Amino acid sequence: MFKKSLEAKLQQRLSGADRKKLKRKIKERFCNASDSEIDLILPPKAEITIVKLQNRAHVYGVEGGFPMFFDVDGRGTEIFPTVFALWKVPELLPAFILKGGEVSRFVIGGADLMFPGISIPAEGLPSFAEGETWAVKVPGNPAPIAVGSTTMSSTAALKAGLRGKALRITHYYRDSLWELVEGHYVPNAGFFEDVVFEDPSLSSACQTSDSCEGVNEASSDQQNDINNKEEGESVDVLDLSLEANTSSTEQLDVSNDLAEKITANVDDLKVNDEESNVEVHHTLSAQDVDALLDKYLLQALHTTVKDKDLPMPGSTLWSGHILPCRPSGVTLDIKKSSYKKLSKWLQAKSTAALISVKEDKHKKEVVLNSVNRNHPEYTSFRPEKRQVEKSDQAGDHSASEGQSNKTLEVAEIYKSSVHVNPIFASVGADTGKLFSAAEATDIVFRYIEKENLVKPTNKSMVVLDAILCDALFKGAIKKGSSYPTEIHKRDVGTTFVNRMQPHHVVTRGGESVVRKGALKTIQIMTERRQGNKKMTRVSGFESFLMDAEALASELQKKFACSTSVAELPGKKGHEVLVQGGVIEDLAKHLVDQYGIPKRYIEVLDKTKK
Repeated sequence: MFKKSLEAKLQQRLSGADRKKLKRKIKERFCNASDSEIDLILPPKAEITIVKLQNRAHVYGVEGGFPMFFDVDGRGTEIFPTVFALWKVPELLPAFILKGGEVSRFVIGGADLMFPGISIPAEGLPSFAEGETWAVKVPGNPAPIAVGSTTMSSTAALKAGLRGKALRITHYYRDSLWELVEGHYVPNAGFFEDVVFEDPSLSSACQTSDSCEGVNEASSDQQNDINNKEEGESVDVLDLSLEANTSSTEQLDVSNDLAEKITANVDDLKVNDEESNVEVHHTLSAQDVDALLDKYLLQALHTTVKDKDLPMPGSTLWSGHILPCRPSGVTLDIKKSSYKKLSKWLQAKSTAALISVKEDKHKKEVVLNSVNRNHPEYTSFRPEKRQVEKSDQAGDHSASEGQSNKTLEVAEIYKSSVHVNPIFASVGADTGKLFSAAEATDIVFRYIEKENLVKPTNKSMVVLDAILCDALFKGAIKKGSSYPTEIHKRDVGTTFVNRMQPHHVVTRGGESVVRKGALKTIQIMTERRQGNKKMTRVSGFESFLMDAEALASELQKKFACSTSVAELPGKKGHEVLVQGGVIEDLAKHLVDQYGIPKRYIEVLDKTKK
């Protein structure tokens, strides 16, 4: 039911009475779940939100965290856990085990689970009734990939010879409900873009230990990861749970040496081309990450953080100053440090008297108030003389506004899909790489030339063999219609590219992001508020590597009006609210200052009759 994109009609917090009512319904629905397991999914002290979707479904989740349960029709009779809830408590539901990871392609592609795809245990098919809620797992991976309702009882299934539909899938990994969560979280390394295999950490743990003691630890790590993210972590900012230690000048020298040794080996790091930011993966200890954090903080304080820019939000310090001080290709992950949270790391530096911070209770964020430039750590640090990606400091602009001056590049790229994989395999092309439309078109014509499929009597036509016909048309032809036997050359490239998985890459300055799907547009909307006042909303800019706080501050000065930042209801991301009807000027500003192509900007003026 979540195959199409979702749009929220309403989002609000549950009252205390409604929370108790929800937990009571969940307890009745899942009788085998203990109170501690329910509390693990919906912590007693956490705020619970309800999002009402256009398809009448109600989604319940922890505020600032994951969606945990959904009600199919909003009546409370059919409540299902999400995969995020099942990743926290994998044994919440009984599960069917697939015959292999390859079968998962069909499930996460949106198909219902069929009996031939289920691995039947030696003791026989487990007992179940029609309409029961079951999960789906891949062998060797404890994290479920889907949830649904049984279509028949086990008795009826045996009578039918274990044929037909076993589970009507209501929610699965990579559907639109899963995509609501920013960062596209997965529980372990066995989860790929279009398939799920066994968890490598579990298999390696079992190989190194006869008792496989590492299985429980790996499962616990997965659960801790999702718990940490639930507590409010963002994709780029790291959370922390340990008390910070004050460091002496001698300790700083050791940290600097360690950090320099780490960054000197950047060439050996492995780059991951997942759909999020291009990241560098390297096994760093907590001490290594702490050393890098301290080094780049001091580098930022020396080079880009000016006293006139203070006070400064912690998120601006992180994204606009600390991250640009990294060497090209290195990604900091604060979750791998001993601190786990940006706020606690900054508070630790404040305890060491290097900086002074204060918590903004309204925005629930730590704010940098001042820098102690006489501190031994500061005076003993020697900043690197390399070119640092820093913000424009001219005039009264804030530190993060230099982002607007960086060149924006947007490119549409494509990845091989199950439809066109045989073509790639035939010509020896890598199915894991990303290709431009021209490169993809070249691959299909290499196949045509290899198989000599150009029609002898008409050189502009291509004869379709079985492999090419399936790649271009399988599943796209209506039932009852016959498949074409030939295609014009000018249509081959477009048809082939349309059968691939679309991606896009956005580059601004030295930062580059690769994401799956077509690039979403920026929406600018003006509406009338109380009385005759106008309010302009802008959203979707984060896809173009723009920071909400920095944009709001810039627009406030640009239009001499009040601005604010708010979370998008029912979605991940933010919108900037600008007082007044500045829809045309705002669109022009995004084009001129940020280089946003006009085709990626949508405007809607609701004040015009």
